[in-house]
Amino acid sequence: MTNPVFFTEPGALAAVASGEEFVLTGAEARHAVAVKRLSPGESVDVVDGRGMRLSGTVVSTGTESLTVSVETVAPEPPAPFRLTLVQALAKGDRDELAIEAATELGVDEVVPWQAERSIVRWRDAKAAKGMAKWESTVRSAAKQARRATVPDVAPLVDLKSLCGRIGESRLALILHEDARLSLTEAVQRSGLESEGDLKQGILMIVGPEGGMSPREVEQMREAGAVPVILAPHVLRSSTAGPAAVALLSERLGRWN
Repeated sequence: MTNPVFFTEPGALAAVASGEEFVLTGAEARHAVAVKRLSPGESVDVVDGRGMRLSGTVVSTGTESLTVSVETVAPEPPAPFRLTLVQALAKGDRDELAIEAATELGVDEVVPWQAERSIVRWRDAKAAKGMAKWESTVRSAAKQARRATVPDVAPLVDLKSLCGRIGESRLALILHEDARLSLTEAVQRSGLESEGDLKQGILMIVGPEGGMSPREVEQMREAGAVPVILAPHVLRSSTAGPAAVALLSERLGRWN
Protein backbone atom coordinates (compact mmCIF):
# COMPACT_ATOMS: atom_id res chain seq x y z
CA MET A 1 0.00 0.00 0.00
CA THR A 2 1.27 3.50 -0.83
CA ASN A 3 2.57 5.43 2.16
CA PRO A 4 0.61 8.48 3.36
CA VAL A 5 2.32 11.74 2.40
CA PHE A 6 2.96 14.81 4.54
CA PHE A 7 4.50 18.13 3.52
CA THR A 8 7.46 19.90 5.01
CA GLU A 9 9.05 23.21 4.03
CA PRO A 10 11.01 23.44 0.74
CA GLY A 11 14.66 22.72 1.44
CA ALA A 12 13.99 21.02 4.79
CA LEU A 13 15.06 17.62 3.43
CA ALA A 14 18.26 18.76 1.72
CA ALA A 15 20.61 17.87 4.58
CA VAL A 16 18.75 14.78 5.84
CA ALA A 17 20.45 11.40 5.37
CA SER A 18 19.44 7.76 5.60
CA GLY A 19 19.70 6.42 9.16
CA GLU A 20 18.93 9.77 10.77
CA GLU A 21 15.72 10.89 12.42
CA PHE A 22 13.56 13.64 10.99
CA VAL A 23 11.02 15.54 13.10
CA LEU A 24 7.94 16.81 11.34
CA THR A 25 6.17 19.65 13.16
CA GLY A 26 3.28 22.06 12.70
CA ALA A 27 -0.08 21.50 11.03
CA GLU A 28 1.08 18.48 9.03
CA ALA A 29 2.31 16.74 12.18
CA ARG A 30 -0.96 17.51 13.97
CA HIS A 31 -2.87 16.03 11.06
CA ALA A 32 -0.71 12.92 11.05
CA VAL A 33 -1.19 12.35 14.78
CA ALA A 34 -4.71 13.60 15.49
CA VAL A 35 -6.49 12.80 12.20
CA LYS A 36 -4.54 9.96 10.58
CA ARG A 37 -3.68 8.58 14.04
CA LEU A 38 -0.29 7.30 12.96
CA SER A 39 1.65 5.31 15.52
CA PRO A 40 5.21 3.97 15.90
CA GLY A 41 6.09 1.34 13.32
CA GLU A 42 3.97 2.74 10.49
CA SER A 43 5.54 3.80 7.20
CA VAL A 44 5.24 7.39 5.94
CA ASP A 45 6.61 9.69 3.26
CA VAL A 46 7.55 13.32 3.83
CA VAL A 47 7.92 15.57 0.76
CA ASP A 48 8.96 19.18 0.32
CA GLY A 49 6.73 20.01 -2.66
CA ARG A 50 9.79 20.64 -4.84
CA GLY A 51 10.63 17.03 -5.71
CA MET A 52 12.40 15.64 -2.60
CA ARG A 53 10.89 12.60 -0.92
CA LEU A 54 11.79 11.06 2.44
CA SER A 55 10.52 7.56 3.23
CA GLY A 56 10.75 6.11 6.71
CA THR A 57 9.10 4.64 9.77
CA VAL A 58 7.39 6.49 12.59
CA VAL A 59 9.47 6.33 15.77
CA SER A 60 7.36 8.46 18.10
CA THR A 61 4.53 10.99 18.11
CA GLY A 62 3.79 14.10 20.14
CA THR A 63 0.99 16.60 20.27
CA GLU A 64 2.53 18.60 17.41
CA SER A 65 5.40 16.41 16.23
CA LEU A 66 6.08 13.22 14.32
CA THR A 67 9.54 11.66 14.53
CA VAL A 68 10.51 9.49 11.57
CA SER A 69 13.45 7.13 11.20
CA VAL A 70 14.76 7.89 7.71
CA GLU A 71 15.19 4.98 5.33
CA THR A 72 15.63 6.84 2.05
CA VAL A 73 15.66 10.47 0.96
CA ALA A 74 16.15 11.46 -2.65
CA PRO A 75 14.79 13.68 -5.43
CA GLU A 76 12.23 12.12 -7.72
CA PRO A 77 13.44 11.61 -11.31
CA PRO A 78 12.48 14.59 -13.48
CA ALA A 79 9.85 14.15 -16.18
CA PRO A 80 11.14 14.08 -19.77
CA PHE A 81 9.35 17.36 -20.49
CA ARG A 82 7.47 20.12 -18.70
CA LEU A 83 3.69 20.04 -19.10
CA THR A 84 1.67 23.23 -18.50
CA LEU A 85 -2.11 23.62 -18.47
CA VAL A 86 -3.51 27.05 -19.30
CA GLN A 87 -7.04 26.96 -17.87
CA ALA A 88 -9.51 29.75 -18.59
CA LEU A 89 -11.45 30.98 -15.60
CA ALA A 90 -14.84 29.29 -15.51
CA LYS A 91 -18.02 29.66 -13.52
CA GLY A 92 -18.81 27.46 -10.55
CA ASP A 93 -15.85 25.29 -9.73
CA ARG A 94 -15.12 23.95 -13.21
CA ASP A 95 -11.67 25.54 -13.42
CA GLU A 96 -10.77 24.19 -9.98
CA LEU A 97 -12.00 20.71 -10.95
CA ALA A 98 -9.75 20.89 -14.01
CA ILE A 99 -6.58 21.85 -12.17
CA GLU A 100 -7.31 19.34 -9.41
CA ALA A 101 -7.55 16.44 -11.87
CA ALA A 102 -4.59 17.69 -13.91
CA THR A 103 -2.48 17.79 -10.75
CA GLU A 104 -3.37 14.20 -9.90
CA LEU A 105 -2.42 13.24 -13.47
CA GLY A 106 1.00 14.91 -13.19
CA VAL A 107 0.88 18.40 -14.72
CA ASP A 108 3.85 20.62 -13.79
CA GLU A 109 2.21 24.05 -13.90
CA VAL A 110 -1.25 25.58 -14.12
CA VAL A 111 -1.90 29.03 -15.53
CA PRO A 112 -5.16 30.93 -14.92
CA TRP A 113 -6.34 32.73 -18.05
CA GLN A 114 -8.79 35.62 -18.14
CA ALA A 115 -10.46 34.76 -21.45
CA GLU A 116 -12.86 37.12 -23.21
CA ARG A 117 -15.82 34.84 -22.55
CA SER A 118 -14.91 33.97 -18.97
CA ILE A 119 -17.89 34.85 -16.79
CA VAL A 120 -15.65 34.89 -13.72
CA ARG A 121 -13.46 37.99 -13.37
CA TRP A 122 -10.40 38.14 -11.16
CA ARG A 123 -9.84 41.73 -10.04
CA ASP A 124 -8.03 43.17 -7.01
CA ALA A 125 -8.98 41.23 -3.86
CA LYS A 126 -10.85 38.63 -5.89
CA ALA A 127 -7.68 37.90 -7.86
CA ALA A 128 -5.70 37.29 -4.68
CA LYS A 129 -8.46 35.08 -3.32
CA GLY A 130 -8.65 33.15 -6.59
CA MET A 131 -4.90 32.55 -6.66
CA ALA A 132 -4.94 31.34 -3.06
CA LYS A 133 -7.77 28.94 -3.88
CA TRP A 134 -5.91 27.52 -6.87
CA GLU A 135 -2.72 27.10 -4.82
CA SER A 136 -4.66 25.29 -2.11
CA THR A 137 -6.36 23.08 -4.69
CA VAL A 138 -3.17 21.89 -6.38
CA ARG A 139 -1.43 21.35 -3.04
CA SER A 140 -4.28 19.17 -1.77
CA ALA A 141 -4.45 17.27 -5.05
CA ALA A 142 -0.68 16.67 -5.06
CA LYS A 143 -0.92 15.28 -1.54
CA GLN A 144 -3.83 13.04 -2.50
CA ALA A 145 -1.82 11.77 -5.48
CA ARG A 146 1.26 11.15 -3.27
CA ARG A 147 3.32 13.52 -5.39
CA ALA A 148 6.63 14.95 -4.18
CA THR A 149 6.20 18.00 -6.40
CA VAL A 150 3.37 20.52 -6.16
CA PRO A 151 2.61 22.15 -9.52
CA ASP A 152 3.44 25.82 -9.89
CA VAL A 153 0.51 28.22 -10.07
CA ALA A 154 1.45 31.05 -12.42
CA PRO A 155 0.04 34.58 -12.20
CA LEU A 156 -3.15 35.33 -14.12
CA VAL A 157 -2.52 35.93 -17.83
CA ASP A 158 -4.41 37.90 -20.46
CA LEU A 159 -4.30 37.14 -24.18
CA LYS A 160 -1.12 39.16 -24.78
CA SER A 161 0.75 37.43 -21.97
CA LEU A 162 -0.52 34.05 -23.11
CA CYS A 163 0.74 34.63 -26.64
CA GLY A 164 4.14 35.42 -25.15
CA ARG A 165 4.18 32.08 -23.39
CA ILE A 166 3.13 30.33 -26.58
CA GLY A 167 6.21 31.72 -28.29
CA GLU A 168 8.45 30.34 -25.54
CA SER A 169 7.05 26.79 -25.60
CA ARG A 170 8.19 23.83 -27.68
CA LEU A 171 4.60 23.03 -28.62
CA ALA A 172 1.41 24.93 -27.78
CA LEU A 173 -1.94 23.24 -28.31
CA ILE A 174 -5.36 24.93 -28.34
CA LEU A 175 -8.02 22.40 -27.36
CA HIS A 176 -10.87 23.49 -29.63
CA GLU A 177 -14.04 21.75 -30.74
CA ASP A 178 -13.85 23.16 -34.29
CA ALA A 179 -10.28 22.00 -34.95
CA ARG A 180 -9.71 19.43 -37.69
CA LEU A 181 -6.35 18.15 -36.47
CA SER A 182 -6.38 15.61 -33.65
CA LEU A 183 -4.07 16.00 -30.67
CA THR A 184 -2.43 12.69 -31.58
CA GLU A 185 -1.74 13.86 -35.13
CA ALA A 186 -0.31 17.14 -33.86
CA VAL A 187 2.12 15.27 -31.62
CA GLN A 188 3.16 12.99 -34.50
CA ARG A 189 3.84 15.96 -36.78
CA SER A 190 5.79 17.84 -34.10
CA GLY A 191 8.48 15.20 -33.75
CA LEU A 192 8.15 15.26 -29.96
CA GLU A 193 8.07 11.48 -29.70
CA SER A 194 11.70 11.22 -30.80
CA GLU A 195 13.13 14.19 -28.89
CA GLY A 196 13.40 12.94 -25.30
CA ASP A 197 14.30 15.95 -23.14
CA LEU A 198 11.96 18.85 -23.89
CA LYS A 199 13.22 21.75 -21.80
CA GLN A 200 10.84 24.25 -23.41
CA GLY A 201 7.86 22.05 -22.66
CA ILE A 202 4.29 21.73 -23.85
CA LEU A 203 1.51 24.25 -23.33
CA MET A 204 -2.12 23.11 -23.42
CA ILE A 205 -4.76 25.84 -23.63
CA VAL A 206 -8.38 25.32 -22.56
CA GLY A 207 -11.09 27.95 -22.94
CA PRO A 208 -14.03 28.75 -20.66
CA GLU A 209 -17.43 27.06 -20.81
CA GLY A 210 -18.53 29.59 -23.44
CA GLY A 211 -15.60 28.78 -25.69
CA MET A 212 -12.84 30.97 -27.08
CA SER A 213 -13.53 33.94 -29.30
CA PRO A 214 -12.37 33.85 -32.95
CA ARG A 215 -10.02 36.73 -32.17
CA GLU A 216 -8.36 34.79 -29.37
CA VAL A 217 -7.91 31.68 -31.50
CA GLU A 218 -6.48 33.68 -34.39
CA GLN A 219 -3.97 35.58 -32.23
CA MET A 220 -2.84 32.38 -30.54
CA ARG A 221 -2.39 30.72 -33.93
CA GLU A 222 -0.30 33.67 -35.10
CA ALA A 223 1.86 33.22 -31.99
CA GLY A 224 2.46 29.59 -32.96
CA ALA A 225 -0.25 27.59 -31.21
CA VAL A 226 -1.94 24.67 -32.98
CA PRO A 227 -5.72 24.11 -32.63
CA VAL A 228 -6.46 20.43 -31.99
CA ILE A 229 -9.47 18.31 -31.18
CA LEU A 230 -9.13 15.82 -28.38
CA ALA A 231 -12.12 13.52 -28.75
CA PRO A 232 -15.08 12.89 -31.08
CA HIS A 233 -17.33 14.53 -28.50
CA VAL A 234 -17.15 18.05 -27.08
CA LEU A 235 -15.59 17.97 -23.61
CA ARG A 236 -16.38 20.36 -20.78
CA SER A 237 -13.87 22.97 -19.70
CA SER A 238 -13.24 20.91 -16.57
CA THR A 239 -12.58 17.72 -18.55
CA ALA A 240 -10.58 18.71 -21.63
CA GLY A 241 -7.32 19.69 -19.92
CA PRO A 242 -7.00 16.61 -17.69
CA ALA A 243 -7.86 14.34 -20.63
CA ALA A 244 -5.09 15.92 -22.70
CA VAL A 245 -2.62 15.61 -19.79
CA ALA A 246 -3.40 11.90 -19.54
CA LEU A 247 -3.05 11.29 -23.28
CA LEU A 248 0.25 13.16 -23.59
CA SER A 249 1.68 11.59 -20.43
CA GLU A 250 1.09 8.11 -21.79
CA ARG A 251 2.15 8.85 -25.35
CA LEU A 252 5.33 10.80 -24.56
CA GLY A 253 6.76 8.59 -21.84
CA ARG A 254 5.92 10.39 -18.61
CA TRP A 255 4.06 7.29 -17.39
CA ASN A 256 6.56 4.67 -18.58
